[in-house]
Amino acid sequence: MQYRRAYSRGGCYFFTLVTHQRNPILCDDDSITVLRNAFKNVIQKRPFSIDAIVVLPDHLHCIWTMPKDDHDFPTRWRLIKTWFTKQYVPPRNGDGGRNWQNRYWEHLIRNEKDFQHHVDYIHYNPIKHGYVIWASDWPYSSFQQFVNAGLYDKAWGVSEIKLPEGVGKE
Repeated sequence: MQYRRAYSRGGCYFFTLVTHQRNPILCDDDSITVLRNAFKNVIQKRPFSIDAIVVLPDHLHCIWTMPKDDHDFPTRWRLIKTWFTKQYVPPRNGDGGRNWQNRYWEHLIRNEKDFQHHVDYIHYNPIKHGYVIWASDWPYSSFQQFVNAGLYDKAWGVSEIKLPEGVGKE
Protein backbone atom coordinates (compact mmCIF):
# COMPACT_ATOMS: atom_id res chain seq x y z
CA MET A 1 0.00 0.00 0.00
CA GLN A 2 1.33 3.40 -0.95
CA TYR A 3 0.88 6.15 1.65
CA ARG A 4 -0.49 9.42 0.27
CA ARG A 5 0.01 12.76 1.92
CA ALA A 6 -2.52 15.58 1.78
CA TYR A 7 -0.92 18.57 0.09
CA SER A 8 -2.56 21.97 0.18
CA ARG A 9 -0.79 25.15 -0.87
CA GLY A 10 -0.84 27.52 2.09
CA GLY A 11 -2.26 24.73 4.22
CA CYS A 12 -2.18 24.44 7.97
CA TYR A 13 -0.88 21.08 9.24
CA PHE A 14 -0.60 19.22 12.53
CA PHE A 15 2.51 17.00 12.81
CA THR A 16 3.86 14.36 15.17
CA LEU A 17 7.53 13.37 14.93
CA VAL A 18 8.96 10.58 17.05
CA THR A 19 12.59 9.90 17.91
CA HIS A 20 14.24 6.67 16.78
CA GLN A 21 13.00 3.84 18.99
CA ARG A 22 11.48 6.53 21.21
CA ASN A 23 14.90 7.37 22.64
CA PRO A 24 14.48 10.33 25.02
CA ILE A 25 17.00 12.57 23.24
CA LEU A 26 14.97 15.79 23.56
CA CYS A 27 15.23 16.02 27.32
CA ASP A 28 17.74 18.77 28.07
CA ASP A 29 18.39 22.39 27.17
CA ASP A 30 21.30 21.48 24.85
CA SER A 31 19.24 19.18 22.60
CA ILE A 32 16.32 21.64 22.62
CA THR A 33 18.71 24.42 21.54
CA VAL A 34 19.94 22.27 18.65
CA LEU A 35 16.33 21.58 17.64
CA ARG A 36 15.41 25.28 17.84
CA ASN A 37 18.42 26.13 15.69
CA ALA A 38 17.40 23.47 13.16
CA PHE A 39 13.96 25.10 12.88
CA LYS A 40 15.46 28.60 12.59
CA ASN A 41 17.92 27.48 9.92
CA VAL A 42 15.21 25.89 7.78
CA ILE A 43 12.70 28.72 8.27
CA GLN A 44 15.30 31.18 6.93
CA LYS A 45 15.65 29.17 3.72
CA ARG A 46 12.10 27.83 3.37
CA PRO A 47 9.68 29.99 5.38
CA PHE A 48 6.67 28.68 7.27
CA SER A 49 5.08 29.66 10.56
CA ILE A 50 4.89 27.54 13.69
CA ASP A 51 1.47 28.16 15.20
CA ALA A 52 1.85 25.84 18.22
CA ILE A 53 4.46 23.35 19.41
CA VAL A 54 5.41 21.04 22.24
CA VAL A 55 8.64 19.07 22.50
CA LEU A 56 8.69 16.04 24.79
CA PRO A 57 11.69 13.77 25.44
CA ASP A 58 10.82 11.27 22.69
CA HIS A 59 8.47 13.11 20.33
CA LEU A 60 7.11 16.48 19.32
CA HIS A 61 3.82 17.88 18.06
CA CYS A 62 3.40 21.09 16.15
CA ILE A 63 1.13 23.02 13.84
CA TRP A 64 2.59 24.79 10.83
CA THR A 65 1.05 27.17 8.35
CA MET A 66 2.70 27.01 4.95
CA PRO A 67 3.23 30.02 2.66
CA LYS A 68 0.24 30.63 0.39
CA ASP A 69 1.94 29.25 -2.72
CA ASP A 70 3.76 26.33 -1.08
CA HIS A 71 2.93 22.89 0.29
CA ASP A 72 6.38 21.30 0.53
CA PHE A 73 6.47 20.33 4.20
CA PRO A 74 8.30 17.01 3.51
CA THR A 75 11.44 18.84 2.37
CA ARG A 76 11.30 21.08 5.41
CA TRP A 77 11.04 18.11 7.77
CA ARG A 78 13.90 16.35 5.98
CA LEU A 79 16.07 19.47 6.36
CA ILE A 80 15.15 19.93 10.04
CA LYS A 81 15.85 16.29 10.88
CA THR A 82 19.13 16.31 8.92
CA TRP A 83 20.32 19.59 10.48
CA PHE A 84 19.51 18.32 13.96
CA THR A 85 21.28 15.01 13.33
CA LYS A 86 24.42 16.73 12.06
CA GLN A 87 24.57 19.16 15.01
CA TYR A 88 23.40 16.97 17.89
CA VAL A 89 26.03 15.03 19.79
CA PRO A 90 24.16 12.07 21.27
CA PRO A 91 25.36 9.86 24.08
CA ARG A 92 26.80 6.60 22.77
CA ASN A 93 23.93 4.15 22.44
CA GLY A 94 24.87 1.92 19.53
CA ASP A 95 21.99 2.98 17.26
CA GLY A 96 24.26 4.11 14.41
CA GLY A 97 23.50 7.79 14.92
CA ARG A 98 19.81 7.60 14.09
CA ASN A 99 17.77 10.22 15.89
CA TRP A 100 14.36 10.11 14.18
CA GLN A 101 11.84 7.58 12.99
CA ASN A 102 11.70 7.59 9.20
CA ARG A 103 8.09 8.64 8.98
CA TYR A 104 5.92 11.18 10.75
CA TRP A 105 2.22 11.80 11.17
CA GLU A 106 0.61 14.75 9.45
CA HIS A 107 -2.96 15.98 9.39
CA LEU A 108 -4.32 18.81 7.24
CA ILE A 109 -6.25 21.14 9.54
CA ARG A 110 -9.78 21.51 8.17
CA ASN A 111 -11.22 24.52 10.01
CA GLU A 112 -10.96 26.68 13.15
CA LYS A 113 -12.53 24.04 15.40
CA ASP A 114 -10.06 21.42 14.14
CA PHE A 115 -7.22 23.90 14.66
CA GLN A 116 -8.28 24.62 18.27
CA HIS A 117 -8.65 20.91 19.10
CA HIS A 118 -5.10 20.26 17.88
CA VAL A 119 -3.70 23.28 19.71
CA ASP A 120 -5.35 21.97 22.89
CA TYR A 121 -3.89 18.53 22.25
CA ILE A 122 -0.41 19.99 21.82
CA HIS A 123 -0.56 22.01 25.03
CA TYR A 124 -2.16 19.20 27.06
CA ASN A 125 0.45 16.63 25.97
CA PRO A 126 2.97 17.16 28.83
CA ILE A 127 0.12 16.63 31.32
CA LYS A 128 -1.16 13.57 29.42
CA HIS A 129 2.28 11.96 29.62
CA GLY A 130 2.68 12.78 33.32
CA TYR A 131 5.58 15.23 33.02
CA VAL A 132 3.74 18.10 34.72
CA ILE A 133 0.44 18.88 36.42
CA TRP A 134 0.14 22.36 34.91
CA ALA A 135 0.72 22.98 31.19
CA SER A 136 2.44 26.22 32.17
CA ASP A 137 5.16 24.22 33.96
CA TRP A 138 6.41 22.53 30.77
CA PRO A 139 9.27 24.67 29.38
CA TYR A 140 9.33 23.29 25.82
CA SER A 141 5.93 24.42 24.62
CA SER A 142 4.19 27.38 23.02
CA PHE A 143 1.65 27.32 25.86
CA GLN A 144 3.03 30.42 27.60
CA GLN A 145 2.77 32.41 24.34
CA PHE A 146 -0.94 31.52 24.23
CA VAL A 147 -1.33 32.60 27.87
CA ASN A 148 0.46 35.90 27.13
CA ALA A 149 -1.88 36.47 24.16
CA GLY A 150 -4.92 35.92 26.42
CA LEU A 151 -5.98 32.72 24.64
CA TYR A 152 -5.49 30.46 27.68
CA ASP A 153 -5.64 30.95 31.40
CA LYS A 154 -2.45 29.89 33.20
CA ALA A 155 -4.43 27.13 34.98
CA TRP A 156 -5.81 25.70 31.72
CA GLY A 157 -5.60 21.93 31.41
CA VAL A 158 -5.41 21.09 35.10
CA SER A 159 -8.60 19.04 34.85
CA GLU A 160 -8.46 16.60 31.97
CA ILE A 161 -9.99 17.79 28.72
CA LYS A 162 -11.75 15.45 26.30
CA LEU A 163 -10.46 15.48 22.73
CA PRO A 164 -12.46 14.26 19.74
CA GLU A 165 -11.73 10.82 18.28
CA GLY A 166 -8.63 10.85 16.05
CA VAL A 167 -7.21 14.19 17.26
CA GLY A 168 -3.51 14.06 18.01
CA LYS A 169 -2.68 10.51 17.00
CA GLU A 170 0.78 9.37 18.08
